[in-house]
Amino acid sequence: MNADDYLTQINNITDPDQFYEDLIQAHDGLSANQSQQLNSRIILLMANQIADNRRLKELITLAKMSLDVT
Repeated sequence: MNADDYLTQINNITDPDQFYEDLIQAHDGLSANQSQQLNSRIILLMANQIADNRRLKELITLAKMSLDVT
């Protein structure tokens, strides 16, 4: 099983399309630097909610595995 398959199986977001829309809208009108700052803050807030370093490391690994590194 690859990272994308695993991430799809663990999708616990009740309305992923709405989440994606909200995330995209949050970036509307921001500069590239501001978008990067927003993403960093969102990541830290979500990591704080997960609050499990082992799990966070697994998620970092999965995210990195899913990158298109061609």
